[in-house]
Amino acid sequence: MPKFGTKSKRVLGGLNEDLQELLSEVIKYVDISLIEGIRSLDRQKELKKLGSAKTLKSKHLTGDAVDLAPYPIDWDDEKRFIYVSGIIKGIAYQMGIPLRWGGDWNVDTLLSNRDSEQTFDDLNHFELGY
Repeated sequence: MPKFGTKSKRVLGGLNEDLQELLSEVIKYVDISLIEGIRSLDRQKELKKLGSAKTLKSKHLTGDAVDLAPYPIDWDDEKRFIYVSGIIKGIAYQMGIPLRWGGDWNVDTLLSNRDSEQTFDDLNHFELGY
C-alpha cells in the first residue's frame, strides 16, 4: 500500500483539515507525492513573476490548495495526471468535499470531463471548492 514520504507528510500537515482527510484517503488507493501546500505571499509573488501562478489570491495562501503528482513523478505524462485526478475527484465526491482541479478550471462540477476551452492547465493543482 502506498504511503506518504517525509516531504509529503510535511506538506500535508499545513493543509486544511478537509484536504488532509481527503489525501489521507487517496493515498490508500494511488501513490502520490505532495509537492506544495500552504505558501507565503512572497512565494506566491515569486511564482506569479515566473509565470507558474496566475493570481496573488491563491488558495495556497490559506492551506486550501495543494499541488501533487502521481508517484513516480513524470511531469510529461499528462494522461497519468488526468487518471489520478479522476480518482481524487471521485473520492472527494464520496466524502462530500467540494474540490476543483486545475485541469478543468472552466467546469463547475466535481465529476466532469475536461473543458476544451481550457486556457491554463495546472494538472497537479487541487483546491477546495468553498
